[in-house]
Amino acid sequence: MPSTHNQFTMQDPTTQYPQPDFERQPQPAPGLASQMTPEPDHGETSYKGFGRLAGRRALITGADSGIGRAVAIAFAREGADIALNYLPGEETDTRAVVKLIEEAGRKAVAIPGDIGDEAFCQKLVAESVERLGGLDILVNVAGKQTFVEHIADLSTEQLEATFRTNVFAMFWLCKAALPHLPPGATIINTTSIQSYQPSPGLLDYASTKAAITAFTHAFAKQVIGKGVRVNAVAPGPVWTPLQPSGGQPQDKVEKFGSEAPMKRPGQPAELAPIYVLLASQESSFVTGEVYGVTGGNHLP
Repeated sequence: MPSTHNQFTMQDPTTQYPQPDFERQPQPAPGLASQMTPEPDHGETSYKGFGRLAGRRALITGADSGIGRAVAIAFAREGADIALNYLPGEETDTRAVVKLIEEAGRKAVAIPGDIGDEAFCQKLVAESVERLGGLDILVNVAGKQTFVEHIADLSTEQLEATFRTNVFAMFWLCKAALPHLPPGATIINTTSIQSYQPSPGLLDYASTKAAITAFTHAFAKQVIGKGVRVNAVAPGPVWTPLQPSGGQPQDKVEKFGSEAPMKRPGQPAELAPIYVLLASQESSFVTGEVYGVTGGNHLP
């Protein structure tokens, strides 16, 4: 569902993108953007770059779809070369992103694998550094979210898998990337409004997002002496494959985003400019911050 406007056209934000009700559209996890109705807008036709990340080298997890895909498109159009991480089952979506990056005249390095494995995280950073010739930006987007109504039904296996993907992987990637990051480099994590206003059916997911928020605050203070900035983005409801592939029950997918003051979910393209700002030198005095992009349900 590409926007008919670029990101600078003034328009009413409440009607800029589709509002609920949506169709029921179950998918197996991790889900594909290409199978969603309406298809999410990742900025394919709307994002215009100005060279704000010229010559930078970025590693983005979850870059096949959703927020990660929108960030990859925006970063490439701002002049960055991109290493994209994704799960092997997401190859279809990834090929489309690689094509868009290359059309922007930038290098795309696709590296499939599960970041829930520590050894793969180390390999992912090493291969990104080798193939991009260095690393200036790390963007942790990939996440696992599975709705479970009652704690009695929340298995230890799911709890561990959610923490491995959302928290452990961020730790492993930051640890592996830091020795390669020069002064001026940036790390951007992805937390959530769930860190502050948790939903009862997302007990494990909300807990991981609270951990990401705390990690971002602490790690930023630890590494600023090296000239490395660390920030996070906290999305509200965003129209991505995470939702119909188990992140929400189908009755909630139908109404997804209706509880936001804007009465609709955000689109990935609406998140990307915040990641660009935090990756660029324009935010040089910003570290340890969490930027909310929530459709009006503000952070505390």
